[in-house]
Amino acid sequence: MTPPAPSLPPPDAARPRRGVRWLLWGALVALLLVAQSLLVGLTLSYEESRAQDRADAVAGAAAGELRRLVQRSLQSAQSLTWNDPPLAQWRFDAQEMLRQRREFLRIEMRETGMQVLQAVDGPFRSPVFGALARNELELEALAACATARRVAAPQFSRSYFVPQVGGLGLEVVDLCLPLDRAGRPSGYMVVTLALASLLEDAGNATGAADHELSLVEADGTRLVRAGLLRGAGVYQATRLVDLPGNSLQLRADAAQGRPGLIPNLAIALVVGLSLLLFGVVVLLARDVRRRAVAETALAEALAFRRAMEDSLVTGLRARDTRGRVTYVNPAFCSMVGYDAAELIDSDPPPYWPPEYIDEYRRRQAERLSLARDPVTQRQGFETLFMRRNGERFPVMIYEAPLLDRVGHHAGWMSAVLDVSAERKMEERSRQQQERLQATARLATVGEMASLLSHELNQPLAAIASYASGSLNLLADPEADTPGLLRQAMERIAEQAERAGRVIKSVHGFVRRREQAREAIGADLLIEAVLPLVRLQARKSGTRIEVECPKPAPRVWADRTMVEQVLLNLTRNGIQAMEGEATALAERVLTVRVTQIHARWVQMSVIDRGPGIAPDVAARLFTPFFTTRAEGMGLGLSLCRTVIEQHGGALDFGPASPSGPGTEFRFTLPVPDTNRPVAS
Repeated sequence: MTPPAPSLPPPDAARPRRGVRWLLWGALVALLLVAQSLLVGLTLSYEESRAQDRADAVAGAAAGELRRLVQRSLQSAQSLTWNDPPLAQWRFDAQEMLRQRREFLRIEMRETGMQVLQAVDGPFRSPVFGALARNELELEALAACATARRVAAPQFSRSYFVPQVGGLGLEVVDLCLPLDRAGRPSGYMVVTLALASLLEDAGNATGAADHELSLVEADGTRLVRAGLLRGAGVYQATRLVDLPGNSLQLRADAAQGRPGLIPNLAIALVVGLSLLLFGVVVLLARDVRRRAVAETALAEALAFRRAMEDSLVTGLRARDTRGRVTYVNPAFCSMVGYDAAELIDSDPPPYWPPEYIDEYRRRQAERLSLARDPVTQRQGFETLFMRRNGERFPVMIYEAPLLDRVGHHAGWMSAVLDVSAERKMEERSRQQQERLQATARLATVGEMASLLSHELNQPLAAIASYASGSLNLLADPEADTPGLLRQAMERIAEQAERAGRVIKSVHGFVRRREQAREAIGADLLIEAVLPLVRLQARKSGTRIEVECPKPAPRVWADRTMVEQVLLNLTRNGIQAMEGEATALAERVLTVRVTQIHARWVQMSVIDRGPGIAPDVAARLFTPFFTTRAEGMGLGLSLCRTVIEQHGGALDFGPASPSGPGTEFRFTLPVPDTNRPVAS
């Protein structure tokens, strides 16, 4: 007979049971949290109490040891006055005492008027009063000796700081011993002690290696410290060290901070057990629910991953260890124009251009051999793919090793980006830059039209004058016609050649096309723009000076673009000196070439104008910003763009620290010895 099936409670009865169960779980978790929190708090309090007790013990021991050391120093100093030795014997004994007692820095014998009779400095360091004389730092000693005479007992002075040679200093204290001879005052002996040495000896004797010992003033100002570690300022203890005539405060500062939850073993055990117990409870509470939703979550994750891969605009491609395609997403299929069935397990892939198949096979073999180098695999590289219609287009590929669920290498996963649109935008931007350069060049020539008319008037007027003179010679039968006529013809030819050179220089500048970068001498760049620069310089009375070493350094540059930069900067410099701001005799424009580095050449254009105002300097390289009514505001912006495209930098500054003027300077790279040099 089979047992009856267990009856299930109705839904309405199961809901209260579930609520009671969650209530019990909540109460259990709350009790665990409270109990463990109290346990951790008590453990922390116990550790803090232990650390504070340790600081109190160290402070007490160090204070007692410091009192003992001071008493021993006092007894040693008193031994020098026994039997009232003569000065020679006292000096010998004092030198021996300074060798034995390292805390003694100086011993002085003074008369009743406090004048120094004899003084001996310690042999282990430079004289303590080497930076400042003793008479400038004896106020505390005088006060201690006055008290010592009044109470007829040795007295310590207040501590004071003594500067040392080299910028350092010492915190010292003076011990004054009154001397009597036949019942009458005969003088004083003053011993200068180093507080740092006393404190260090006290710390070594007490074994306070994990505490910082300090002597502090009443307001907490630290005078000296001892110990290899720095105090954390959490656990401190202070003890008063009473000395005859003075009192010092000794502070012990523990190097450890407040006890952490992990570094402290006891707290770590408590916290670890608490977390472990809490984790077990949480795992038990979540186990049933996690088992119920595991399959649903897995199905949702797979569906989400598939939807995510299908919705990506980035192409995804998986390959096996042989390099054959095992998976592609719809974005990759749309990119190359092939279906997934046509791409999977194809050899060679149909998106490889036929002319590059051999090269791609070799490159694929090289990259597949680097499967164990994740850094190399994750570096993107650019290549060329082919669509179904035969169109070639550039792509950027980022590839990484593909691992299976147990971590074994199963192939490679690639992210493929179509960068054809970006390359078209870069080409369009380059073309626009070229047009803008050409526009700026034409605008420059347009502004120079008036200068050309002024410059050409002189040779044309000379030609007309010589021509009229020639006609007069032909009409005069008595003149030496052949000789004078020859001279006139030569002058006409010279002036015509001069006018032709002016027109040719402007014509060549306007019609010059962009060239590839080449190795060219810096002097040739300057000579190419000098004819145009001199046109404007003659009109304003400006002198042009060129400072270029011989032989001139060579640069790797686009000749046309760099000449445009030089022309813009020289014209700006000439215009800056026009008007009443610069006297005619001071109008000098300097073009300088300097080899500032083995790989860089600097070219400077220096004027003697009034300089650049701060508000103008802040916007100087902003496009379309100009201070001239007829200017376009593109010159300096284009100049900076050109120089930065060459890898250099364009900036400006005052021509001299105190004088007027402005210097514009830019750098150009030196030709690489591996590059082909243009002749």
